[in-house]
Amino acid sequence: MKTKHLFLLPVLLFCFSCNESGPQKAGKKEDRVGLFENGLFNQDEFAKALQAKVPALDTTDSVYLKTKILSVQQALRYAYTRNEFSPFWVKEKGVTDAAGKLIDELAQLGDDGLDPEKYHVSDLRKQLDALKGQKSAELSAVVNFDTTCTRAYLQASRDLLIGSVPLKKADSLWYHVNDSVWSAPKLMLSKLGESDDYPGLKEFRSEIPTYALLQQTLHRYRELSKDSAYMAVKENMGTVPKDSVVAFIAEKEIGDTYDPGNDTVSRSRQILQNYQYYNGLRMTGKKDSITVAVLSRQPDETIKMIEANMERLRWLPKKLEDEYVLVNIPMMEFMLRKDNFDAFRMRVVVGKPERQTPVLNARMVNIVFNPSWGVPPTILKKDVLPGLTKSGAAYLSKKGLRAYDHNGNAVDAGSITEANYKRFIYKQPPGDDNSLGVIKFNLPNQWDIYLHDTPHKEDFPNYSRAKSSGCIRLQKPRELAEYILTELEGRNRFGQPYIDTLVQTHKTRYEILKNKIPVHIVYLTAFEDSTGKQIRFLRDVYGRDAKLLSLMQ
Repeated sequence: MKTKHLFLLPVLLFCFSCNESGPQKAGKKEDRVGLFENGLFNQDEFAKALQAKVPALDTTDSVYLKTKILSVQQALRYAYTRNEFSPFWVKEKGVTDAAGKLIDELAQLGDDGLDPEKYHVSDLRKQLDALKGQKSAELSAVVNFDTTCTRAYLQASRDLLIGSVPLKKADSLWYHVNDSVWSAPKLMLSKLGESDDYPGLKEFRSEIPTYALLQQTLHRYRELSKDSAYMAVKENMGTVPKDSVVAFIAEKEIGDTYDPGNDTVSRSRQILQNYQYYNGLRMTGKKDSITVAVLSRQPDETIKMIEANMERLRWLPKKLEDEYVLVNIPMMEFMLRKDNFDAFRMRVVVGKPERQTPVLNARMVNIVFNPSWGVPPTILKKDVLPGLTKSGAAYLSKKGLRAYDHNGNAVDAGSITEANYKRFIYKQPPGDDNSLGVIKFNLPNQWDIYLHDTPHKEDFPNYSRAKSSGCIRLQKPRELAEYILTELEGRNRFGQPYIDTLVQTHKTRYEILKNKIPVHIVYLTAFEDSTGKQIRFLRDVYGRDAKLLSLMQ
């Protein structure tokens, strides 16, 4: 083990007796001495005590060789093993500036919706004050301080990068990949191993713009919880609040959204409708019971909603692509974004609560004009089988379905029974009544989820649009196809007249995309509005918030 010769400074004085074979007084001197021998730092003593607390990681282990670090404990052992059990946060001058910066950052993690006490911030402040206030310190106290700092840094960085609760316990239908690489152990080694260059936690914070906006909103609601006038109004608003009370609460929570140039709606009704919009309610302009319940909602409840969605953003990659599609299930909207600007936006229909759309990421690889529709297993079991059992061939005829054997030969619908229906494939040929409409956007994934047109255009003006069997129905599929093929692919002939001509042929045609567009289907119940400047609180259409919040307590 190597020995580093470091000068003793009065900030943090450690005394060491080199007479190891001599008698020990009061049984505590060996703990009290610790690190210095004749004014020089004794690396061996520190390393021996540290290794007793944090066992070395086997250098032949794949975790060590390939840095396949999965847990904080593995990372802790890896970092100290690689650093030859030298301290990270205590150097020749005593406790480093980096340690103070770490503690300050940990204390600010409330801005990320994380509890600073999970990272022992109060305990670390006490330890820091104790070490700085002494002329000598026990070796065990110094080892404990250094390891607690290291563990806190590793845990906080991991929580910021990939989330603080077990994803699969919180949401069993969240399949979106987070490909972020947790580099904290290596970053510590490169920054703190040989210097006092603090590797800030900002390196691990989400760069998705929604995250910063949620931080701002979180801060505003925390300030509102301290606003005595606001809290008094909340407590005493009554069952049917006055217009002035509604206006007061709305301005505090969402700002002044009144447009004096809009003379078609009264000021009070406009304010109430805007408040309903930003809280994911039906924009009735009336003080119905649901609206009054949201008006009386306490800031702490809203804060929890914000924290839950910050956690969901941490489950996503730290940064998304420069150009991508995002579908937010609770918002029931589609966005095609370029450099964080919505180049294309529209309403969508998502899966009904009993057939929920999963959270996933995939790449759009082609656009299909006049697609046929093959009935997936879930719909076959839950819809087609009951229909066949009840009405037989009449059901298939009504739905425009045709049955085929596995060789592609047509099957007489009258021969299909409850006993043999699984032997056949059921398809709907291209046409205006096809369940996929006339355009499909393929993004291969194991759940067979894709974006498509629909013959049910009447659903898009509705407030609630959770009506599909899991796939995403698009409000403006022809316009989207034109935008992708002309603007992104440079195929100028694909204007609306040409697309209309293709559709009228009723022949299936695939347009392979040169640029495979990343598609992110997410579940966020707090998300920015179309301006990107204000958070909207959305209806938890699948009821997923409660489970996540219970795990975050």
